[in-house]
Amino acid sequence: MLLKAPSPRRAPGFLAAGLALVLGACGSGAVPATFDLTALPGAARSGAARRSIVVAEPVGLQPFEADRIIVRAPGGSVSFLGGGQWADRLPRLVQTRLIQSLENANRLKSVSRPGDKVAADTILITELRAFDINAGTREAVVDLSAKLVQDSTGTVVAAKVFQARVPVTEVSAPVAANGLDRALSMVLADLVRWINAGG
Repeated sequence: MLLKAPSPRRAPGFLAAGLALVLGACGSGAVPATFDLTALPGAARSGAARRSIVVAEPVGLQPFEADRIIVRAPGGSVSFLGGGQWADRLPRLVQTRLIQSLENANRLKSVSRPGDKVAADTILITELRAFDINAGTREAVVDLSAKLVQDSTGTVVAAKVFQARVPVTEVSAPVAANGLDRALSMVLADLVRWINAGG
């Protein structure tokens, strides 16, 4: 049995930071709860559209390539948290929410993916440096580095690291997903402001 987590637009009663669809049992085993991430809300257009941008899928170490919630132990070892999973592979999910957040900000001419065949002035390249629960400090940690690259020359025109940390009360799937979603929202807000300001 396959079910998709509902989008925030189709589930207005859900808290944006804690959207989750608990899946029932399939066959003889229970399926983990599936959690989504949240894009920034829409905004009224302010000023003329400045440029077009292509948002590449974030890169990261192998554990981030999965759809699992990661816990980092005080010694640095990482493990997957049981009982929960993301609605998609983490890099693709973050890319989608980043694109939606930039579109919702309503300040760019166009926002697209590399395969969309849309002409763009700038390419946004990001790296997931952290997207996990720090079990030692009881924090949800999101660390994203970003580079704006001029499409015509391949020149890096701006680069910055965005970080956010949100306290979590316990290391459980719902609390972890909620904390990571809140931390990502903080990072997305800073990143979108940076891009709209010209990088």
